[in-house]
Amino acid sequence: MSSFKVNGRDVVSDAPDRKLLSFLREDLGLMGTKDGCSEGACGACTVLVDGKATRACVPSLAKLEGKSVVTIEGLTEREKNVYAYSFAKAGAVQCGYCIPGMVMSAKALLDVNPDPVRADVKKAIRPNICRCTGYVKIEDAILRAAKLFRQGDPVPRENFTGKLGEDFPRLDAREKTLGTGLYVDDLGPEHPGLAGMLYAAGVRSKYPRARVLGINPSKALEHPDVVRVITADDIPGKRIIGHIVKDQPVLVGVGEITHFVGDAVALVVTRTREALKEALDLVEVEWEELPPVTSAAQALAPDSPKVHPNGNLLREEIVDRGDAAAAIAASRHVVRQRFVLPPTDHAFMEPECAIGVPEGEDGILVYTGAQGIYDEQHELADMLNLPYEKTHIHSMLVGGGFGGKEDMSVQHHAALAAWIVKKPVKVKFSRQESLDFHPKRHAMEINVTLGCDENGIIQGADFDILSDTGSFASLGGPVLQRACTHAGGPYSFQNFKVRGRAMYTNNPPAGAFRGFGVTQSAFCMECALTLLAEKAGISPWEIRYRNAVRPGQALPNGQIADPSTAVVECLEAVKESFDKARHPGISACFKNSGVGVGLPDTGRCIASVEKGRIHLRSSAACIGQGMATVMLQMACESTGFAPDVFFVEPPDTIRTPNSGTTTASRQTVFTGEATVRATAQLKQALEEIIEEEQISWHEALQHLEGREFLGEFLGVTDPMGSDKPNPVSHVAYGYAALVVDIDDDGKIISIHGAYDAGRVANPAAAQGQLEGGIVMGMGYALTEDFKMEDGYPKNKYGTLGLFRATEVPEIRTQFVDNKNWGPFGKGGKGVGELASIPATPAIQGAYYHLDGVFRTSLPLKNTFYKKAPKPKDPRAD
Repeated sequence: MSSFKVNGRDVVSDAPDRKLLSFLREDLGLMGTKDGCSEGACGACTVLVDGKATRACVPSLAKLEGKSVVTIEGLTEREKNVYAYSFAKAGAVQCGYCIPGMVMSAKALLDVNPDPVRADVKKAIRPNICRCTGYVKIEDAILRAAKLFRQGDPVPRENFTGKLGEDFPRLDAREKTLGTGLYVDDLGPEHPGLAGMLYAAGVRSKYPRARVLGINPSKALEHPDVVRVITADDIPGKRIIGHIVKDQPVLVGVGEITHFVGDAVALVVTRTREALKEALDLVEVEWEELPPVTSAAQALAPDSPKVHPNGNLLREEIVDRGDAAAAIAASRHVVRQRFVLPPTDHAFMEPECAIGVPEGEDGILVYTGAQGIYDEQHELADMLNLPYEKTHIHSMLVGGGFGGKEDMSVQHHAALAAWIVKKPVKVKFSRQESLDFHPKRHAMEINVTLGCDENGIIQGADFDILSDTGSFASLGGPVLQRACTHAGGPYSFQNFKVRGRAMYTNNPPAGAFRGFGVTQSAFCMECALTLLAEKAGISPWEIRYRNAVRPGQALPNGQIADPSTAVVECLEAVKESFDKARHPGISACFKNSGVGVGLPDTGRCIASVEKGRIHLRSSAACIGQGMATVMLQMACESTGFAPDVFFVEPPDTIRTPNSGTTTASRQTVFTGEATVRATAQLKQALEEIIEEEQISWHEALQHLEGREFLGEFLGVTDPMGSDKPNPVSHVAYGYAALVVDIDDDGKIISIHGAYDAGRVANPAAAQGQLEGGIVMGMGYALTEDFKMEDGYPKNKYGTLGLFRATEVPEIRTQFVDNKNWGPFGKGGKGVGELASIPATPAIQGAYYHLDGVFRTSLPLKNTFYKKAPKPKDPRAD
C-alpha cells in the first residue's frame, strides 16, 4: 500500500509499482497532467512532489509514501487566473499539449524565486519540451505571471474588437493552459457514450519486409482479458486505404508481404490497457523474412525487390523551362553540389490516439485528433463499407501535427475494432510506436547545378531530386511537386530544369512535414547560392538581392509574382543584421499557400444563427496555429461585430462543411476567405431586415434564427507541366529572409527573420509560429536525424535532438509592411510552413563563413577546426 496526498487530499493505492502518471489520469481523473512520452523526456506530465517539479511518468507510487503531489488542478484560483491570463496574453499557447507541464515548472520556480530573470526561466523549463513555440513566448508568459504575483495586482480585464491585426487571445488558451481542454486520450469510460470502453493495438511486422505465412490467435484468445483478435479477413470493406494513393493495408493478410516494421497483421482488443502488451505477445505469427529495400538509390536498381507490385517508382515530376543546360554552359561562374538530407520526426507533443464508437445501429463515430476529418471519413467509410453520412468524425483538440497527422495511424484500427465488437474502442500509440510507425520528413538526395554571369545574376539551374517516400505513398507525390516547383527559390530566372523522383522503400513512410519538400530543395538552392556568391565576388546578401523576384517578374516555375510579393523588402529588413554579424549566414525562401498545381482546392465556412449567436462552422483543423481564432477575427473584421457574438465550432463531419486538410499553409487563405464570404452574406441579410423592420441588429439577429450562410472560396491553379507561358502553380506565396550570426566557437548568437505573410490576422500568434518554426529549422540543421538501420528505426524520444529552452538563442522576427497584403488584396498568405524553411540554410552559411568548410549533409557536422582557412569576406573589398 502507498499513501500520500494529491492536491491536499489523502489517497491510497494498493499498486506500489504503478507509475504516478497513470494513477493521476486513470484513477483520479486528473487529465491536466498530459502523457507525452512516458519516458521522462518531454515534461508534459510535470507535477510538483513536495514542491519540486517532477515528471509524473517517472516515480512509482511506492516512492511517494508520505509525500504531497500537486497537479495543475491543484493550483489556487488566483494562480489559475494569473497563469491563464499570462499565457494567453503572451501568445504562448499553440497546440497546448505541453503547457500544463510548463505551468507546473513555472510554479516550482516562482514559489522559491518570485523575481526571476529570463535565464532562470529557461533553466526552470529546460526539462519541458515545446515543439510549437520556440519557447520565447512561454518565457514571456512566466515572467509576466511572476510580475503579477509579486505586485499582487488583479488580473487585467481587457476589451478586444477581434478585428484583424489585433493580438486577440486564442479562444482555447485558457483551457489548454489549465489542462481542462480535452484531447482524445483524455476521454475515458466515464465520458458520455464511452461506458465499457475497450482497448486495442496492432500486432506489428517483425521485419521491414516479410511474407506472412500464418497467424495463430488461439493463445491470445485464451487470455481472460482478450475480447477479440481481428485479422484482414474480418475487414468488411476495402482492405487497402491511403491518403491519396491506395497502397496501405489496414491489416496484412496471410500470404501477403509487409512493407515496413509498422505494418499490422492483427488487431487485439482487450478489456484493459494493461493487458494489451501481454496479449499481443500471445498472437503467434509465422514469418518468411525477405530482403528489404532501404534507400531510394537501392530502389532505383533494376534488380531491386519490388516494394509494391507496380514497382518502386511512386512519382516522377519534371519542370523544364527555357534551356538550363545552355544557360549554365554559358555562365561565368558555376556551382555543382550534391546534398544528402535525412528523414526527421515531427515529434509533436501528443502521441496519436483515436476512439471508435458504434453510433446507432449502422454507423460509426470516431473521436480523433488529426488534420483532416473528411480525409478520415472517406478512408474509414471505404474500409467499413459504409456511406459517408454514416461515418461520423469529431475532432478533439490536436496536440500538434506539422503534417504528421494527415495519414491513418490509429483511426482505422479504432474504427474497425469498434465496428466489429460493437463497443467503444481506444487505440493509442505509445511514444515509441509513434516514432517507429508514423510518416517522417522525406530523406532526399539532391544534385544542384547553378550558374550566374559576372555580375552574379543567375542564368540557369538544374536539379535532380531523389526522394525516399518509404513504405507507402502518403503525401510523397505532392511533396515531390512542391520540392520541384520551389527549387529555384524566390528569384527571377527562366532557364530552370528539375527532375524529381519519389521511390518506395521498406523504411517507415514519409509524408507531409512542415515545409512539405520545400525545406529540402530550398536548403540546397540557398547553400549553392552562397557558394556562387563567393565565386562571383559579392556577398551572400547581395546575390540574393540582385536576383530577388519583384512584382510582375516571373519565378523560375513560370508564375508571375503578384503585387503582394515582398522578398526584396524582407532582404532589406535584415540587411543591417547581416552587415553587423560576426559570422553571418543568410537565406531567402518562399512557400506556397494552397494545394495548387491544378488540383481542386476549396475553403468552406457556414455562418449560422443559433440562440442569438453566430456559429462559425468549418472542418479546418487547428493543430496549433490557432485557426478558430483566425476565423473569429475574419468574422469580426467582416461584420464589425464584437467577438462574443460568435462561437467557433470544433470540426465535425455532421456539423461543419468540408474545408480541406490543414496542410500547405492553406487554411488562413482558404477558410479565412470563406469565413469572410459567409459572414458578409449574413451581415447583408441583417442589414436588409434592419432597414425593412427599423429594428436594432440584436433584434434583427433573432429574425435570422436557424438560417445558414455558406461561404466558399475555390483556388484555381494550373497543373504541373502546364504549357501556359506563365502558369499559376499556387494561389499565393509567402516570402522570407533570415540572418544567423554565430561566434568564433560556432555558437549561434542571434537569429533575425523578416517575413512577408500578407495581412497578419493575429501578430502575436503569427510571431509565435515564426519563433517555433525557426527553432525547428535549427534542429533540422544541427541536431535532428531520424536514425535507420536496415529498415529498423533506432531512435528514442530523448535521442531525437529536440532543442530545449536553454539552447535557443536570441530570436528577432518581424513582418514586412506590405500594403498590398495578399492574393485578395485583404488576406493573409499563411506562415506556418514559411516559418521553418530559411533557418537551416542560413545556419549552414554561417558555419561556412566561420571555417570555410562547405557542408552538404544534415545534420551539419559542426565541429570546427581553427586550422581551417577562413574564407575571405567579399564585403572587405
